[in-house]
Amino acid sequence: MLGLKLPTDPRWVNIVEKNVEDILTDHAYCEQKATSTAISLIVSFPEYTALVQEMVALVKEEISHFKMVHDKILEKGWVLGRDRKDEYVLKLLTFFPKGGSRTTQLVHRLLYAALIEARSCERFRLLSEELADKELAEFYRKLMVSEANHYTMFLGYAREYGDRNEVDKKWQALLDFEAEIMKDLSKSETIHG
Repeated sequence: MLGLKLPTDPRWVNIVEKNVEDILTDHAYCEQKATSTAISLIVSFPEYTALVQEMVALVKEEISHFKMVHDKILEKGWVLGRDRKDEYVLKLLTFFPKGGSRTTQLVHRLLYAALIEARSCERFRLLSEELADKELAEFYRKLMVSEANHYTMFLGYAREYGDRNEVDKKWQALLDFEAEIMKDLSKSETIHG
């Protein structure tokens, strides 16, 4: 369903299990960045009313996810650690050239967001199925559903606002590029890394 070209190496879950505190901290910041992305789309593209309405709802949902993850950190007796660079996202954001029309810029941002959500969904599914901590596994199962909805929403808007054939070609090329990035990842205790 997600269309990802390279699945996560299942051994990634072993890394996560040894570093739960780190993965929860990274996850909290991912939710915070997703909130910021939604706000940025509102600020950058206010004339797209349907998108703005959807992003307002997404801001509320993503910040509630941040709170859920932060509460999980506190429940375990930890505190939120410091944010680290997300190598996955930094590499991903190099794919499309800078510039172009406003519509092109919007489509590219929507495609990036769709792919990040798709990969998050795939990772959350893996955690929900493989984590020994069943409570944490259930926590990720619930979040997985939201990520799938976000992925389809972002991809849908990209297809609505751009030329469908061109958007689909860009999407496939971005998926191929992301698969190459993933060959060097799945080796750290981060949601995408």
